[in-house]
Amino acid sequence: MGDAVDVDLRKLRYFVAVAEESHFGRAAERLHITQPVLSRQIRALEHELGAQLFTRGKQSTELTAAGHQLLEDARPLLASAQALGRRVQRAAHGASTFTVGFMPGITVTGAVRDFTARHPELDVQVVRTSWDTQVQAVHEGLLDVSFVRLPVERRGLTLRSVFREARVAVLPSHHRLAGKTSIGIADLAAERLLQDPDAVPEWRDLPDRISDEEVGERPAFGSVEEKLEHVATSGGVLVLPLSTAAYYTHTDVAHVPIDDIGPNEVCLAWSADRHSALMSEFADVTAAER
Repeated sequence: MGDAVDVDLRKLRYFVAVAEESHFGRAAERLHITQPVLSRQIRALEHELGAQLFTRGKQSTELTAAGHQLLEDARPLLASAQALGRRVQRAAHGASTFTVGFMPGITVTGAVRDFTARHPELDVQVVRTSWDTQVQAVHEGLLDVSFVRLPVERRGLTLRSVFREARVAVLPSHHRLAGKTSIGIADLAAERLLQDPDAVPEWRDLPDRISDEEVGERPAFGSVEEKLEHVATSGGVLVLPLSTAAYYTHTDVAHVPIDDIGPNEVCLAWSADRHSALMSEFADVTAAER
């Protein structure tokens, strides 16, 4: 076993910036420090860890195997440190809050109301999240608990299953499938999927689906509303949990159940590093509501 290493969080932040930019100059600009200072800090980190983290080229900087491992571990560690700071500051200012995140379509009113009745001393707040923020906000300490839709990266989280629900295809209202009672995933093989195929592996793995070349570059959307507007005006399809599709009303789109793919699972998530009884109690209250 090797000796324990005391890792400087500032050096870790510098490392992540270089890894994400793949360039020392751009990373230095992002961090508002000089490139020589950044290079010295990275060399010092490599010395402390006893491993080379980057292969430095003229045009770009690539991660070594050790660098890839550090990047995987560094992000949750930095998020955890940031969360710790937020919780300490809240405690120092006497703020007794409990913050609950929820995805569109997930109703949390009953659980929040019952939990508030149990703990009148707490200021229980609700925050709407998105696919991109539902987990990160937990790691960063912005949320105490969050209702998340799987799949998510489970590392660093405690997850408690809440419910499962069917998934539906969201189509233009004039689409040939829009009037069907239900469809199979293979019926969407020729359609342009507007979301990451990894989010719909059943479509991604269809042997005769439309090719990536035919799909082309998928537009970058900031919200479900933008995706639905694109479906209505430009075509394409989405596969969404039923409650999400039902949450957004749009007269020019329709949703049809997909009867041969598994349901979407909703879980309550909180940081695995936190052992407050409030998290488990909120999970119990949520389960009693279902």
